[in-house]
Amino acid sequence: MRSTNPLLSEKAFENRGYSSYSRDLMTIDGTVNKVGMLLLLTAGMALFSWMMFGGTGLVQLWMIVGAIGGFITAMVTVFQKHLSGITAPIYALFEGVFLGCFSGYMETIYPGIAFQAVCLTFFVLFSLLLVYKARIINVTQNFRLGVFAATAAIGLYYLFSFTVSFFGVTVPFIHDSGLMGIGFSVVVVVVASLNLVLDFDFIEKGSQSNLPKYMEWYGAFGLMVTLIWLYVELIRLLAKLRSNK
Repeated sequence: MRSTNPLLSEKAFENRGYSSYSRDLMTIDGTVNKVGMLLLLTAGMALFSWMMFGGTGLVQLWMIVGAIGGFITAMVTVFQKHLSGITAPIYALFEGVFLGCFSGYMETIYPGIAFQAVCLTFFVLFSLLLVYKARIINVTQNFRLGVFAATAAIGLYYLFSFTVSFFGVTVPFIHDSGLMGIGFSVVVVVVASLNLVLDFDFIEKGSQSNLPKYMEWYGAFGLMVTLIWLYVELIRLLAKLRSNK
C-alpha cells in the first residue's frame, strides 16, 4: 500500500514481518484511542494557553514558541517513527499552546470564530469518515497523487510567502479577504479535508499490514497534523468571510 500523504508514506510500511498472532501490532481501535488522547492533550493545553496568554502581550510570543516546538517535534516523529509514543504527545502539547494563543488572538477580533471553527472541523472529520467507510471515495493511486500534489503546492506557496515577507513583499490570496482570497482559502480547506481521507486509509491499511504497535501513535499523529491544519484554515476562511461583509 502506498500513501502520498507527506507524513503517512509507504516507508511507514517497511517494518513488516511481525507475527499476526502478536499482541504488539497496530489496530484501528488502538489508533482511535490514541487519537482521543492526543485530542485531549491538545484541547487541554489550548484552553490553558488561551486563559493564560489570550489577553496579554505575550500571545504572539507563545504562538511562535508553540509553532516552532510543534514543527521540530513533528520532524523528529516523521524520521524516528519508533519514538512516536513519546513525540506525538509532546507535539500535541506544543500545538495546544499554538492553537490556544492563535484562537485567543482571533477571538478578540472575531468573537465566536474559534467555536465555529471547532464545530466545522469535527463536522468535516465525521462527514468524511462516513464517506470513507461507505466507500464513496476510493483511495486510488491517482487520488493519492492528486492530493499530495495539491498539498505540496500549497506548502510551497506558503513557504514562498513566508520567505518574501522578510523583504516586505505580500503574496496575494493568503491574507486577502476579497473573492479571490476567499476562493483560495476554500481550495485549501478542501485539500486539507481530503488529506483526512488519506489518514483514514493509512490507519486502515496499517492495521491490516502487521505494523508494530507504536505505529498507532504515528497514525494518530498524522491525523492530528491534518486536523490542526484544517482548523487553522477554517479560521482563516471564516475571518475572510467576516471581513468581506
